[in-house]
Amino acid sequence: MNLAARLLSAIKGDPRADRAVPPTGFTAQLTVLTAAAMAFLCVFAIALSLATARLADRWSSQLAQSSTVRISAPVDQLATQTAAALKVLQTTSGVAASRPLDADEQRALLAPWFGPDLPVESLPIPQLIEVVETPQGYDAEGLRLRLRAEVPGAVLDDHTRWRRPLIEAAGRLNLLGLFCVGLIALVTVAMITLAANSALAANSQVIRVLRQVGARDDYIARAFVRRFTLRALAGAAGGTVAGMLAITLLPSADAAGGFLTGLGFTGAGWLLPLTIPPLAAVIAFWSTRVAAMRALKEIT
Repeated sequence: MNLAARLLSAIKGDPRADRAVPPTGFTAQLTVLTAAAMAFLCVFAIALSLATARLADRWSSQLAQSSTVRISAPVDQLATQTAAALKVLQTTSGVAASRPLDADEQRALLAPWFGPDLPVESLPIPQLIEVVETPQGYDAEGLRLRLRAEVPGAVLDDHTRWRRPLIEAAGRLNLLGLFCVGLIALVTVAMITLAANSALAANSQVIRVLRQVGARDDYIARAFVRRFTLRALAGAAGGTVAGMLAITLLPSADAAGGFLTGLGFTGAGWLLPLTIPPLAAVIAFWSTRVAAMRALKEIT
């Protein structure tokens, strides 16, 4: 019998055997509350992982085919060196387009640090040239050598130092998200096992009576498995719904907010949280079954 069939059989169970499991009490509340809380946290762990991956992909793609040439030169030589750099870029294979940024664009770049009223025209700020690459890209080291030879004040920044930390940070945050999901699963296993053991101990007299009338341990264990599986499924379903509702209440993604306003699901990603309740039921099924079979061996 495969896992799905065994799980369905456990959920269907034998309602008459459910009398061995208390329908109320702290074990029921503990199981439902644990499953709901862990499912709620799992929704946010998945959302964090997906949002981080999306943000890294967006930043990486934006920086992948763009570069910047910075020209630092005396004011009387700045225009000449800018024109020389543009000529070098126009004759470089792999460069699709290049243009110098005007004063308003440079002011916008510096506004987050110095405010919107920075007098760019009166300050010795380097001239920036935006470089757009072709899909094939260009030879960065060769372009640096040409600029060094023909435009002494030019420095090429191909954004490699920006891309690498982004990729590394995204990978670590994705691993952190997966680790959190795994940790949530382990905590769920521990709490459900604790609740199942407590219920078994509280019903030890009932179990002895069931044995005296011919009930086998597997039959008794199924009663516990069914009740705790249903509790975990119900709790996880409620926690997942609450988590998804909380995600929808977060601000939508925008260019200014970046990561903090992009924590959510998009497209088919909304289907991922729906896998949490079935997984919680599977966890509860195996945790309760293992705990029940072990505890029944100790009850004589």
